[in-house]
Amino acid sequence: MLTAIVGINWGDEGKGRMVDLLSEDYDIVCRYQGGNNAGHTVINDRGRFILNLLPSGILRDEAVNVMGPGMVIDIEHLTHEIEALRDAGIAITPKHLKISDRATICMPYHKLLDCLEEDRLADKKFGSTRRGIAPVYADKYMKKTLRMGDLRQPELLKEKIKDIMEWKNLTIAKAYGHEAITPESMYEWLMTYGTPFLDYITNTTVYLDQAEKAGKRILFEAQLGALRDIDFGIYPYTSSSSTIASYAPIGAGVPHLKLSNTIGIIKAYSSCVGEGPFTCELFGEKGDELRTAGDEFGAATGRPRRVGGFDVVASRFGTLVQGADVLALTKLDILSYLKEIPVCTAYRINGELRDDFPAIDELNIAEPVYESMPGWNCDISKCRKKEDLPKEALDYIAYIEKSMGCPVKYVSVGAEREACIEMF
Repeated sequence: MLTAIVGINWGDEGKGRMVDLLSEDYDIVCRYQGGNNAGHTVINDRGRFILNLLPSGILRDEAVNVMGPGMVIDIEHLTHEIEALRDAGIAITPKHLKISDRATICMPYHKLLDCLEEDRLADKKFGSTRRGIAPVYADKYMKKTLRMGDLRQPELLKEKIKDIMEWKNLTIAKAYGHEAITPESMYEWLMTYGTPFLDYITNTTVYLDQAEKAGKRILFEAQLGALRDIDFGIYPYTSSSSTIASYAPIGAGVPHLKLSNTIGIIKAYSSCVGEGPFTCELFGEKGDELRTAGDEFGAATGRPRRVGGFDVVASRFGTLVQGADVLALTKLDILSYLKEIPVCTAYRINGELRDDFPAIDELNIAEPVYESMPGWNCDISKCRKKEDLPKEALDYIAYIEKSMGCPVKYVSVGAEREACIEMF
């Protein structure tokens, strides 16, 4: 069984929480794209964890976790992330974690370039996390990056980094006017943070192919959501990789395999961190109340998230491009304080009502059309069965199912593992 867990919206839908819950039924959990520019928050009986690079299955001792070739890996950040988990009693060994030899290394100069460019853009910035993601993916497609497998050949690596730094310093020093970066410092950084991972580096294509042939159950974990995808998202305010489920086998290293099913994670309201159009955004007191109720602050950056009512237009598009078979609705409990629940049912563009999610040129001028649904105005965080939910909550779930054209199989009413209702 090959399952992808993906985001339907702008990210922060609760993918890590659902991967942690559902990974119990899988042997392998694989991250297939992105870097440490997003955070998956997981709360279970072992504590509260924020994972930026590691797959969320790392918190299950019996699961094997894979970091695929579609990822960009800051090995210094990964070192500290692993240290924090080990301090919390989580065992991480080459048995638990396998890193693709084809995964790209995110270097310190990628982070530097990210910051220099965001500073240059000033009030026109893209809202980058300043963690080097766009620069490293750009270099990947320029064929001027290092990969995890390069760490196994230190002498050859020394020559490669020398050639790359000669090229990169043309931009760092001559374009931005920053002090040039020495190849010696970059080689030392690679040896310091890369050498401890030598035993973790493997050919994930061979590993996952053999695992699938042996009947192992594989769960593919995405970062961010459909509306941050490089092709289908709110470009250019997107990530620099494909967040789409159909990319999962490619980014994991097994493009010849086909997904068995896709679980789309969708939030009961909308949230968005960073820049770019966010049509359904709520402002003022309503926005502040929802942000506080949902604790909407970025797991990776701590930035306050923009919030809004459930966006039917954007969510229907996300469900479509993700090819979701079922949905997991998260944070339903957050809406419990509302007597009336705001829902963005359409966009108004140049005076015309639209129910399709447009590209950036029209999205920039889109206005939300809001309607409201009855709230349940009571605590549902202790509900554990469908029958425990009030009628208004069930009606809200049914409305989302009908609007998305996709069944809601899971409903999360809290951050804990057990605070999830299986609807069928």
